[in-house]
Amino acid sequence: MDGLSTTTEATSDEAALFGRAKRVLPGGGFGNFAPEVILREGRGGRVWDVAGREYVDFLLGSGPMFLGHGHPEVLEAVREQLARGTTFFANNEHGIALAEAIVEAMPCAEQVRYTGSGTEADLYAMRLARAFTGRERILKFEGGYHGMSDYGLMSLAPKVLANFPRPVPDSAGIPRSVQEEVLVAPFNDLDAVTRLVEAHAAEIAGIIVEPLQRLIPPAPGFLQGLRDLCDAHGIVLIFDEVVTGFRFAYGGAQSYYGVTPDLCTLGKIIGGGFPLAAVAGRAAIMAHFDRALVGDDGFLIQIGTLSGNPVAAVAGLKTLEILRRPGTYERAFATGRALMQGMEERIARAGLPAQIVGEPPLFDVVYADGAIADYRATLRADRAVQAHVNRVLREGGIMKGESKFYVSVAHEDRDVEQTLEAFGRALRTLPGR
Repeated sequence: MDGLSTTTEATSDEAALFGRAKRVLPGGGFGNFAPEVILREGRGGRVWDVAGREYVDFLLGSGPMFLGHGHPEVLEAVREQLARGTTFFANNEHGIALAEAIVEAMPCAEQVRYTGSGTEADLYAMRLARAFTGRERILKFEGGYHGMSDYGLMSLAPKVLANFPRPVPDSAGIPRSVQEEVLVAPFNDLDAVTRLVEAHAAEIAGIIVEPLQRLIPPAPGFLQGLRDLCDAHGIVLIFDEVVTGFRFAYGGAQSYYGVTPDLCTLGKIIGGGFPLAAVAGRAAIMAHFDRALVGDDGFLIQIGTLSGNPVAAVAGLKTLEILRRPGTYERAFATGRALMQGMEERIARAGLPAQIVGEPPLFDVVYADGAIADYRATLRADRAVQAHVNRVLREGGIMKGESKFYVSVAHEDRDVEQTLEAFGRALRTLPGR
């Protein structure tokens, strides 16, 4: 079934369920996606809500379902493990094997430490940089997302544009003292970063960056410039690859863009749809997780009840096995390119000031003229147009986040066709055009 189908009974049940959610959940939701959307199941590149509506799914659980929903081989691996145990709070062979696969795949990875979420992985990566260097400040980029920690929530989406390098907290409840420990720079401006680093090099423990910042690709030479700066000043370079890891290439964005960091963080795809994330990097830095190597003063304590649990590990292992098969990445990239090209053609026909930003497995339309090179450039986007397009896409059976298309290996030609038809209709029905 394409598009939407609804029954009165299902719609009534859906409203009742949302009413229940509003009584027991702040804002009626989990804090992630639009709370009125209540999904029931997913198969391949599609999902269904509790009212029976079918959607082409470009949300993909915010990215983990790169193989699509319910891949039969992943499900079979999980079923086999469920009968043997779900978690142990101890080493298990599958977690060890997954760490071996990550070390083999990721250029920077000599060792791996598991966490339960990308937020934790980013937090520990920054803490590792401080432990390794003995310095305290972290440099991040305005608009860069590094989880929900106090440090991560500095200048992610600042409501007030401060002068660099002053950070702006994105949440209530963050101590003012954290602002003294974070420096903020504009993405893709190597000159600005160089000036900041040279002025504060003795204080900066690490630079953390999304190699593709939300949707914005790195300018030529930018990531290598960061690598060179870190080498020159003894700073730890951290690539946040929670999103890009195993999505752009089997070796992540560091392989795709050809720049190797000291540490990277991973999540989403490595758990195959189950909660799992990791920090990976140089053994000399990762040694701070080992008291026997660094002593009490250098030891970084890290404990997680479900870290490396065998169910997530077998799902991740099977996912990585499938990704290694010939043609897998080519298929995802071909789908993404077809969507991007079709959208560009429709934007041109509509004469709309808009552009595609991102890479084929992860992109969106930014409704603005001019180069989109950093966070402040995205503020030129017409939010009303974006909201209209997203609404019409949803009505046309297309599920996506507010500002991302996640493309999966499971998406098919019919999904591309339905998406482009709905996108064209959204542009044709823009108010005032």
